[in-house]
Amino acid sequence: MNILIDPRKTFQTFSGFGASGAWWAQAVGALPVRDEISRLLYSKTDGIGLTSYRYNIGAGSKESGKGDIGNPLRRTECFETAPGEYDFSRDANAVYMMRQAVKDGAKEITLFVNSPLERLTRSGAAHCDKRLPFLDNLPKKNYRAFAVYCLDVTEHFVNEGLPVRYLSPVNEPFWVWNGGQEGCHYHPHSAKRLLRVFAKEMDKRPALDKVKLAGLENGDIRWRNHAYTNALLKDPQVRRRTDAVDLHSYFLPILPFAFFNDRPAFLRRFKKWMDRRYPGVPVRMSEWTHMQGGRDKGMASALVMANVMWEDLTILNVCAWQHWIAVSEVDYCDGLIYINLPEGSIEMTKRYSVTGNFSRYIPVGAVRVRAESDDPDVKPIAFTKDGETVLILINNADAEKTAVLASGATRFIVTDKDRDLAEMPADGNSLLLPPESVCTVLFENK
Repeated sequence: MNILIDPRKTFQTFSGFGASGAWWAQAVGALPVRDEISRLLYSKTDGIGLTSYRYNIGAGSKESGKGDIGNPLRRTECFETAPGEYDFSRDANAVYMMRQAVKDGAKEITLFVNSPLERLTRSGAAHCDKRLPFLDNLPKKNYRAFAVYCLDVTEHFVNEGLPVRYLSPVNEPFWVWNGGQEGCHYHPHSAKRLLRVFAKEMDKRPALDKVKLAGLENGDIRWRNHAYTNALLKDPQVRRRTDAVDLHSYFLPILPFAFFNDRPAFLRRFKKWMDRRYPGVPVRMSEWTHMQGGRDKGMASALVMANVMWEDLTILNVCAWQHWIAVSEVDYCDGLIYINLPEGSIEMTKRYSVTGNFSRYIPVGAVRVRAESDDPDVKPIAFTKDGETVLILINNADAEKTAVLASGATRFIVTDKDRDLAEMPADGNSLLLPPESVCTVLFENK
């Protein structure tokens, strides 16, 4: 099997990998293992070198106890004690994990919101009224109050010296959020009006000159992405406050309709639409997790994740890729690390190691270049920066494969069922890829 790399054909400039602190940092931030987990995630030397941290600005369902949210870790604290008055000692555990991530290597922070403050919502809770599931849960009269709260929180953390680069006030607006977690439904025209209010308020605050609006974080590439992207980019004032489109990579199968299950085709169509309507605007993938029950710590889930990453990076040309949650405490196939509460013991996953095959070795600012394989079982992706090329090879076959490169490798790092980011001998131009593995190859540009 031959691997072709052509550095003359270039694509997107990459800004890094990350994960959110939602639904785990509130608990982990109080445990003795908290610093170890932060290093495992964000340190380049002791971990996998994630560079982006997503912090959830909460709606206050933890204090009020309102709404149908069974898991207490899906409830959040808010900083507001009264309109315009704040207690920034709240949510201390989650804030600690955000600060520690920066100490360990995170270069940017995104502040994101699932639901506006409960006092501002139509239902009075941090999710929609079950009787009116498709009704926006934030009345127009409360847009400015919601923006002021979010911007006050953002300005607080910016003044603290944290590298807040993005504020995302809307999360998965198309879905009907009527319980289980904080969430808010918005029609595209409502989201557009809300973002305009945010942009106007941000323009009044010089401290936020370097903070961009992110959005609209739609939850599936198939549904209403054109409408929500237009809501983000059509308004000139909002457009000035953005530098990319953020979306989520969930793609749940819809059987038996083959058309709706062809994920690469949807990615290609959206990429073509973006190139036509908004040429030059990058796309960021800001949330994905393997939507499957049970704790899968093995290569099966890791390969699903690796192939999604490959599709997003090579078809949609995303310039950033982020996990939904970094740590999971439930029996579900999400997170990079499992934690057992209340004792705090951790279990590592192959998803963690495979993410490291990407995040530890692809530097911020690297440029993706053409990479091709003549074997359909092996998916290659390559980046170059400062005279070095990083090549990722995903072997989906249950058999070994021999990859032949034009240049000799300087390093060869393997994750498979038996190894985790294991440094292997780099034997000239020919490398043996284990079955069902993800391998990282580094070599100097000639």
